[in-house]
Amino acid sequence: MTEATDATDVKEPALREMRWWDIEAVLALEYDLFPEDAWSPGMFWSELAHARGPAATRRYVVAETTDGRIAGYAGLAAAGGLGDVQTIGAARDQWGTGLGSRLLTDLLQHATAFECEEVLLEVRVDNPRAQKLYERFGFEPVGFRRGYYQPGNVDALVMRLSMRDERRPPKRTPSQGTETHG
Repeated sequence: MTEATDATDVKEPALREMRWWDIEAVLALEYDLFPEDAWSPGMFWSELAHARGPAATRRYVVAETTDGRIAGYAGLAAAGGLGDVQTIGAARDQWGTGLGSRLLTDLLQHATAFECEEVLLEVRVDNPRAQKLYERFGFEPVGFRRGYYQPGNVDALVMRLSMRDERRPPKRTPSQGTETHG
């Protein structure tokens, strides 16, 4: 077998709706990626409580490998024409594979379904990898939140995307790790 054939044999993780039974695996990934400011189980439970039914205002998705491992996750909150990317995380072994782009694409498709006119997010100022991903999707910096990430007192860069922006979707380029908390 050639090296090119081996690379094409690798299946991308499948995206699907996050459910309550995914929380434990998502938390393990969350604690690995964001050890100092990881979400609690209660935060995920609360978000998932608003993700189903006719009055749903959330979209949470996981990326599951063929062997059942959660390799990434993402969440969006929507209300009053405004979407907010709450979180995106991709396992370190998935950095550079395009998984972050796929997760963000899913959230933005659901932002359209939620009739969001714009989408906001916060990203650590010391995370240029994630910032570049968001810029490829057309997000633009609009301000800072001083000391937003605790502990450590790290500032957040606030970014905004107009859902009427014709630059979306971006060229298919690999993600290089995508983490953000909202």
